[in-house]
Amino acid sequence: MEIEKYQIATHNQESETEHQRRFDFAASENPRVEDVISKLIKFQIGIPSWALGTGGTRFGRFSGGGEPRSLEEKIQDIGLLHQLNQSSGAISLHIPWDKTEDYDAIRKLAGHHGLRFDAMNSNTFQDQPDQAHSYKFGSLQHVNKAVRKQAIEHNIEVIRQGKALGSEALTVWLADGSCFPGQLNFRKAFQNTLESLEEIYAAIPEKWKLFIEYKAFEPNFYSTTVGDWGQSLLFASKLGPKAYTLVDLGHHLPNANIEQIVSLLLMEGKLGGFHFNDSKYGDDDLTAGSMKPYQLFLIFNELIEGMDAKGIDHATGLGWMIDASHNVKDPLEDLLQSVEAIMMAYTQALLVDKAALTIAQQENDTVRCQEILQHAFRTDVRAILQEARRRSGGAAKPLELYRQLKVREKLIAERGMKTIATGL
Repeated sequence: MEIEKYQIATHNQESETEHQRRFDFAASENPRVEDVISKLIKFQIGIPSWALGTGGTRFGRFSGGGEPRSLEEKIQDIGLLHQLNQSSGAISLHIPWDKTEDYDAIRKLAGHHGLRFDAMNSNTFQDQPDQAHSYKFGSLQHVNKAVRKQAIEHNIEVIRQGKALGSEALTVWLADGSCFPGQLNFRKAFQNTLESLEEIYAAIPEKWKLFIEYKAFEPNFYSTTVGDWGQSLLFASKLGPKAYTLVDLGHHLPNANIEQIVSLLLMEGKLGGFHFNDSKYGDDDLTAGSMKPYQLFLIFNELIEGMDAKGIDHATGLGWMIDASHNVKDPLEDLLQSVEAIMMAYTQALLVDKAALTIAQQENDTVRCQEILQHAFRTDVRAILQEARRRSGGAAKPLELYRQLKVREKLIAERGMKTIATGL
């Protein structure tokens, strides 16, 4: 299904008076509001194909109704999101879950919905029915060269498919590691992984980027071969200028200072992008901003400072993607909430008085530094976001309109109650 433009226009008109009053006040308080709005309109967040169905844990999955049954329906669902918020203009695919034989048709469908293809994602953390070798004991790190070769060839195939769709990046996340002491030779595992990545890197097209994701634990709990940002950075540095570290906000040990990590990676020119989500305990994959909104704001504060220092375009300089999946929400509502939280944190960070903060830092005025940051964080930026959406043709309140139009009920009527999204 698609939302008609008149439905969005009617929704916006109903709240016109209230919105104008709130926006006029926000504009009077923030003299740079027009510059902020121009940046918001350009800023797009990639939606992962695997987040469009209810997710699950290792113990069970409770499927929701109307889930997309094919790549075409996934693109349609992201098109719905983008119609509503005008900030979800990219889709990130996972192969082999999202494999297609008709690249032209898929590209045309994405174009119809105003979408481009973000980073492609390979999968060597699960065994597929037709593969010759198992990844039970690793993929790119495996002691058996035949297993490593199989994983390398899969990644190269993902690059080929990405080229056909117009993507310009490959994300590699590895479950490789060990569960028990003595199970693995750490140095050999690293060396095997590096050699495997070198073959993949050699197949990366000229304008592409290779994102190397890291994760502290799970499914291996004693060691992970790409376990933290330092190991990812080491691989990226050894591979060359097209290789970068990708930061997933849930892939850290508790209380890690993620904002410092991204600041240093950006300083070194090795920050490739993000997987946004939130967590209470570990890699919970919860809605972005639902648990630690201040941390999300602080991360964006460092990002803006670092990107501006290097002259990096906010919208295109890094990869901005969501990685979330759980059982208890309508997936599209969850994604609308995540995009909203990300855009709010970005907006608040844009409002930080950078000149005043620099002076306070130089004067070691700790209290003033804190006040400057928290003033921006406590600013209600919802009217500014709504104005950016309205100017882009989106809904002032996307989630509210989604429910008013009974989108989920219509998807269930179209697809059925017992549908299960591919790739989960």
